[in-house]
Amino acid sequence: MKKILVPSLIALALGSVSGLAQAQAAAPASSVSFNVGVTTDYRYRGISQSRLQPALQGGVDYADKSGFYVGAWGSTIKWIKDSGASKGTTEVDLYGGFKGAAGDVSYDVGVLRYQYFGNTLGAVANYANANTTEVYGAVTYNVFTAKYSHALTNTFGNVNSKNSYYLDLSATFDLGNGFTLTPHVGRQMINNTPLATYNDYSLTLGKDLGNGLSASAMAVSTNADTGPYTLAGKYNGKDALVVGLKYAF
Repeated sequence: MKKILVPSLIALALGSVSGLAQAQAAAPASSVSFNVGVTTDYRYRGISQSRLQPALQGGVDYADKSGFYVGAWGSTIKWIKDSGASKGTTEVDLYGGFKGAAGDVSYDVGVLRYQYFGNTLGAVANYANANTTEVYGAVTYNVFTAKYSHALTNTFGNVNSKNSYYLDLSATFDLGNGFTLTPHVGRQMINNTPLATYNDYSLTLGKDLGNGLSASAMAVSTNADTGPYTLAGKYNGKDALVVGLKYAF
């Protein structure tokens, strides 16, 4: 439920051999990175995970020079307890995969586990355990990215929802001076639960503030049905402007 940080795969260096300048490929480096952040509303696939309220977030990533990566990311949440469970206030995402390139196309494949430690959602009538495992694949060409995620388990507490999927189409435009603009459209299909299937849309303006600090403002909307996505009296798919601040190091 976030963007995975990876190192540059190729670095170019210029050297001189026998007095002649030649381009030499430097070996890519492995890296460990960390991030912490705060957001006015934790939206995932357009749906608020934090009852339209602020959330604290943070993660760690290891990117190997071969292209393999692993990481963990966490956030405070409210939706599990809002569904009637007695426990479940934290989400931890555990993931691993491989990134590479084939010509002008880059790709990313991996597996992601959404772990809600100690959650008791499965004890609530008409719900399954919240823990969810997905496999995913993404391809990027120029500024455009398409990603497909497929659930190997029940999906976010929906009963009999194995083999649900999410399709994500986005583009990232460099506006200069540290600004980026990212339009996005996605479709979440919940298997065997048509009312829980929906589309989401967003437009995000990002700003690199320097020294690892970045800010974002996201306009988000969905056509999610109010029935399954209204918890504790709050419709979690409503239109909103979400502001975030993140520090990476």
